Amino acid sequence: MENGASDSTIDRIAFVGNYLPRQCGIATFTTSLCEAIAAEYARTTCIALPVNDNEAGYAYPGRVRFELTEKDIDSYRRAADFLNINNVDLVCLQHEYGIFGGRTGSHILALIRELRMPVVTTLHTILREPSPDQRLVLEEIAAESDRLVVMSGRGAEFLREIYGVRPEKIDLIPHGIPNVPFVDPSFHKDLFGVEGKIVLLSFGLLSPNKGIEHAIAALPAIVARYPNVVYIILGATHPHVILQDGEMYRLSLQWLAEKMGVESHVIFYNRFVSQEELLEFIGAADIYITPYLNEAQITSGTLAYTLGAGKAVISTPYWYAEEMLANERGSLVPFGDAGALSEQVIDLLDNESKRHAMRKRAYMFGREMIWPQVARRYMESFERARAERRHFAPPGFAVKPLDKRPGDLPPLKLDHLRHMTDETGILQHAIFKVPNYREGYTTDDNARALMVSTLLEELGNGRAFDLTPRYLAFVWYAFNAETGRVRNFLDYQRRWMEESGSDDCHGRTLWALGTVVGRSAPPAIHSGMAGRLFEQTLPAILETTSPRAWAFALLGIHEYLKRFSGDRMASQVREDLAGRLLGLYQSHRSDEWRWFETTLTYCNAALPHALLLSGQWTPNPAMTEAGLESLGWLANVQRADAGHFVPIGSGGFYARGGERARFDQQPVEAQAMVSACVEAFRVTGDPTWRREAGRAFDWFLGRNDLNAPIYDPTTGGCRDGLHPDRSNENQGAESTLAFLQALLELRLAENALLSVEARTR
Repeated sequence: MENGASDSTIDRIAFVGNYLPRQCGIATFTTSLCEAIAAEYARTTCIALPVNDNEAGYAYPGRVRFELTEKDIDSYRRAADFLNINNVDLVCLQHEYGIFGGRTGSHILALIRELRMPVVTTLHTILREPSPDQRLVLEEIAAESDRLVVMSGRGAEFLREIYGVRPEKIDLIPHGIPNVPFVDPSFHKDLFGVEGKIVLLSFGLLSPNKGIEHAIAALPAIVARYPNVVYIILGATHPHVILQDGEMYRLSLQWLAEKMGVESHVIFYNRFVSQEELLEFIGAADIYITPYLNEAQITSGTLAYTLGAGKAVISTPYWYAEEMLANERGSLVPFGDAGALSEQVIDLLDNESKRHAMRKRAYMFGREMIWPQVARRYMESFERARAERRHFAPPGFAVKPLDKRPGDLPPLKLDHLRHMTDETGILQHAIFKVPNYREGYTTDDNARALMVSTLLEELGNGRAFDLTPRYLAFVWYAFNAETGRVRNFLDYQRRWMEESGSDDCHGRTLWALGTVVGRSAPPAIHSGMAGRLFEQTLPAILETTSPRAWAFALLGIHEYLKRFSGDRMASQVREDLAGRLLGLYQSHRSDEWRWFETTLTYCNAALPHALLLSGQWTPNPAMTEAGLESLGWLANVQRADAGHFVPIGSGGFYARGGERARFDQQPVEAQAMVSACVEAFRVTGDPTWRREAGRAFDWFLGRNDLNAPIYDPTTGGCRDGLHPDRSNENQGAESTLAFLQALLELRLAENALLSVEARTR
């Protein structure tokens, strides 16, 4: 697969960890992983949040969007806020105790505790004998993370047996490596002036735990057998070692080489090299040596790079080396044993066929470790983390009870509606709570707003009287007399972007106009204009093919005929469209699939709602029965095991025989369900439908999959949906109007019920 050819449902990933040009292994790994995923998934935006260990920071590339200060815990909290408000879909955390501030790196907990999206953590250190503080930090990271990535089987074993992590939460993904060809070492030796030499290599940031002194101590015996051997020690001294001890360790190695009489066979390259240079050094090596002193190393980027490049490797038996060099992919020597090391080097140089067979086994093993492969494995882990958030509630999950009595409704707040409305109409989208002028207006939203303002007037809300004419004027302006259809998209400069809008837009416009005609109280100052436009737009609905457009139009026709029941044309159109809907239902219905189509998509409840209304007022018992049956089936489909409302997600919908999309959940689905169930209650008097309407409405208030409120009582706006891990913080017109319409219809239904109860006392 070529770079950029892969696809993913994840739009935005943030990588938290050190980042180049900071000089450390975690920075190299994080940068390589981030760039590999960005290259493999061109439509996914990758950003980075590195941790600075100094006040000046580093000259980071543009991918870095936010910098944390290692010892400032507030910067971790600010980073969490930054991630939460920037629509990040997933955070990939690189964990190493030493890179984060606080006791054993505990500051990172302040960040991940506040995140609202899935977290996948790569563990670069997993200790067999952690201190109490180290154990607490890792256990909380494991609890807060949706998935944990380890780079070795030993790491997975430690997580299970020492830290009590469930096996199904762990992903084993190898350390990534560049994809380099299998070449003869002589190809690169001239770059470093060592042509004709046998090259031994160690690289990485120098520190006393690297054991380089034992490799130098092994050189005299090696040089005695092979006088043309040179040992290249590549890498700058670790910055933290520099701060504490300066270059004492490097100087001690130079003094040791002089003492052993091999100084002419040792070459120090005291710098942090680019990946391109590093690969050239690795390419020039005949044997790579990792003489580390401590077994407690669960991964090693230097070993992964050289193994994957097909080098003959000799290492001490730290945990990662034992696993990677098994099955004769390399050789192991005891810790601190210079004699054993020299014997092993000489053996590999004496036995060329053995050395080359080892190289080939290592190279073939490394093909699964190249960065494009690793990037795909990580994306699988990311997708799994999102899917688990979407579909699987943890054991014992229960939706939080709402702090309200049954039947209580929140107070009406129109601040955001007015904020989104200007002299033209209601703007389509918002960035958080701020209108987004760039996206302009739609007739869809202004039709919705016209219905809401009409319902407000019906409830006697005087604050709506100046809104209705504004929205009605927009809908009037949208009508194109040449086509008999309404346009939909209008930019902020008031230029129409099309000659004709969608079928659904046309149907929704008829719904709004019919609502104005049918519900405007005398003196009906707006119904004349709305009625005239209704007549002009009605014929074109018969040319549409969308069942939802038919349903919206039927809802509008019903409202219109409440005032003008003798309008023969409107009655005939109702009969035609309702017949089409009933025919669809009868042709698709089965015992297990009681629906109008082969897929549940959007605004689903509008279909049974329209059929139920048409059956009541035609009258046609078959339509009424089909409307109630399909609505009841839909209610069951959209009910979670925990009892709360779960609308069909727009991220894939629900095809018959397939897997239903749990997310992204949209406010219009809850509104459509409220409207349909209110009507079902009015028709049947069955209190079950009243409860179903309340259950759908409670979705707005936080009785949903995430226990997250969608309605914002501080603004009167409504968030744009529910993602697998958070609510969408933007408060656009469609969402806000969906909430307001549902609230107003419930209030009108309550008023009607109270009126009936008063009459029957």
